[in-house]
Amino acid sequence: MAETVAIIGAGLIGRAWASIFARAGWNVRVTDPDTQARANAKALILEELQALARHGLSPDPDRLIAQVTVCDSNKDALDGATFVQENGPEVLDIKKALFKELDALAAPGVVLSSSTSAIVTSRFTEDLPGRARCMVGHPVNPPHLVPLVELSGASWTSPETLERARQVYLQIGQVPIDVKKEVEGFILNRLQGALLAEAFRLVGEGYVSTEGIDHCLKNGLGLRWSFMGPFETIELNAPGGVADYCERYTGFYKRLASDPARAEHYEGEYLKKVVADWGHEGTPERIARRTRERNERLAALAAHKKTQSELS
Repeated sequence: MAETVAIIGAGLIGRAWASIFARAGWNVRVTDPDTQARANAKALILEELQALARHGLSPDPDRLIAQVTVCDSNKDALDGATFVQENGPEVLDIKKALFKELDALAAPGVVLSSSTSAIVTSRFTEDLPGRARCMVGHPVNPPHLVPLVELSGASWTSPETLERARQVYLQIGQVPIDVKKEVEGFILNRLQGALLAEAFRLVGEGYVSTEGIDHCLKNGLGLRWSFMGPFETIELNAPGGVADYCERYTGFYKRLASDPARAEHYEGEYLKKVVADWGHEGTPERIARRTRERNERLAALAAHKKTQSELS
């Protein structure tokens, strides 16, 4: 018998989680406090399943969408749920109130996992009776096409909770990693933030254009990074592997690290120069069109990667 997941929040991330769980054969119960979001949820989830199917990443969308039920309340969504994925606003007070309600409603032993991008578990679960079953399962946008999930718990999150979540995410086709200690922003956003800050500095100080930065990633580092991580990359850049690379090449990296990009590189004159150089107005129409284009490219890449074996 199929398990049931409660998806709390029917925005972009919540709908993506719904399509992931449906694709994996789960019954999906979705809710959102916004009436319009609930009204639109099922049609938008079906669109995502259809897009996946076009690239061979999902079976029959019409059959899968029948597994999705839109609920009017959190209580209804949690009825019979064996796993909860929360996707509420990135606001601490809202997160606290939401988890208090979920903890009171969910059956004993049900994992409560948050999609938060930066708020660590301990900040919104400390006072809950069921805090041992609370954690973060931070996805990457869009989760149905980028499978990484960061697992992060507080000191009181039980090992059983984290292991249950790991098995669930593996079963639905995601790639979980452990955040071994709580840290703001988790791992992916800290790596992304370091790169973004340096990119803002380089553009702001006139070394390169925004287009040049993007080419460095999509036609440079990103090509390797789509199937190799940084440690795998440097192993192949020196005859003796990682240790040899560090001995040979990290002299200038150390000099760069002594003068890192700073918070102010995201604002003021730096931001003005980046926006001016970028030149595109972020209209809803442009964002929607570019999001569709991104998702199609990611789906094609995901389909390609399914045919390739991992480097070992």
